[in-house]
Amino acid sequence: MVKMYNTDINTNVTVETSEVKKGNWINMINPTEEEILGICESLDIEQDFIRYSLDSEEKARIDIEDDGTILFIIDIPISEKDEDNIVYTTMPVGIIFVRDEYLITISIKENSLIKRMERLIQRRLVTYKKSQFLFQIFFENSSTFLNMLKIINKKAEQLEVTLKKSLKNEDLLKMLNLEKALVYFTTSLKSNEIVMEKTLRGKIIKLYEEDEDLLEDAIIENKQAIEMSKTYNDILNETMDMYASIISNNINDVMKILTSITIILAVPTLIASIWGMNVPVPLQNNSNGFVILLAVSVIVTLGVMIWFKKKDMLN
Repeated sequence: MVKMYNTDINTNVTVETSEVKKGNWINMINPTEEEILGICESLDIEQDFIRYSLDSEEKARIDIEDDGTILFIIDIPISEKDEDNIVYTTMPVGIIFVRDEYLITISIKENSLIKRMERLIQRRLVTYKKSQFLFQIFFENSSTFLNMLKIINKKAEQLEVTLKKSLKNEDLLKMLNLEKALVYFTTSLKSNEIVMEKTLRGKIIKLYEEDEDLLEDAIIENKQAIEMSKTYNDILNETMDMYASIISNNINDVMKILTSITIILAVPTLIASIWGMNVPVPLQNNSNGFVILLAVSVIVTLGVMIWFKKKDMLN
């Protein structure tokens, strides 16, 4: 899908358009081969820049061509439904400055960041201020990371309350998925930080004072997200280690009780086995022999149980 927006330089009114003209924001979401070829031919750019952005394994970076075309790739957070669970991960989004004429965004799939930019473009952003547009993407992306980290932390707290009541594999797997998400987020945030710092200091594009302030705000938001992600990740690691210790301790308790029960049950079995042999044994001619042996078995078994209880083997 390809959508194009253009802001009139005189009225600052932004409209969706089908005409390729200077100052356009061209938004490409999972474009077809025909759409990729059409845009590349219309703007006279290489296909590689678009295809790089459609690679789900592509890392955040900046690439500059000799003709002035610049590719920015950043990682953005996304949430996907996997059966009954929500999985948090990241994906790349490409932003291409085609000389000083067009701005292109490329996404593998629809995402909240581009939707937010589409809303902003209708209110206060303009398509011909490409630097401002790029830095607004950086800022909105950092804010999205922060919001999603708060959601992850809240889910982790809810799972912790559930796990305190009963340890279920399903809840532990959900906790593990959140821990994995925080690892992905931390890695992506650090990569995004490098891209933004390089943009700020590398003089890659022309910076205006008000735009530079927006970029610095985006960097600050990104740093906050990095610290928050690290903190939440450390907490989750400690929590997972704690539950691993609890599970191990529970298993030890179960094995201790089962071993004690096995020994207790072995006592009457041993007595019955001895008096069941085909050899002369005490009380074999006594009419009350069975009752006496039964009483002895009960007394010895109770004695063993009391001893195990004192040794804390039956708790």
